[in-house]
Amino acid sequence: MPTATTKHSVSHPAPDFRRHPVQFLAFGFGSGLSPKAPGTAGTLLALPLYLLIAQWSLLYYSAVVLLAAVVGVWICGAASRQLEVHDHPGIVWDEFVGFWITMWALPSHWGWVLAGFVAFRFFDIVKPWPISVLDRKVGGGFGIMIDDILAGVMACATLHIIMRVV
Repeated sequence: MPTATTKHSVSHPAPDFRRHPVQFLAFGFGSGLSPKAPGTAGTLLALPLYLLIAQWSLLYYSAVVLLAAVVGVWICGAASRQLEVHDHPGIVWDEFVGFWITMWALPSHWGWVLAGFVAFRFFDIVKPWPISVLDRKVGGGFGIMIDDILAGVMACATLHIIMRVV
């Protein structure tokens, strides 16, 4: 199988979207193929999708995010097994869900969207406790998803606190 090289000079198998369509979803419709910062690229692609679902009622928005998280465990796990790499850097479905969690019940105004993007990327990159522990200790599709879910929850809580104060 062909390989791709990341900025850390670690060789990872390249996805095969034609043979394994689940990898197309796991790689965020191709956004995870970015040679630099694939997680940020995935979060950027999550933005227009967020703007579509942000117009729905909070109940429908929540249901879609919950479904995306549950299905994401399977998507990320399947892609990881197919590529034989746990949490391949190009798997960014978890970034989609993490960002959508970040934006839960927040205004879809550009200022809040920008703040959500920054807050989510901060928590996802820095991985404060307990995100760092879960990132290291939990495997499979659930392990790939849970650190971004928790980063999204922490970013969401931070933004809701800011919204109450401002």
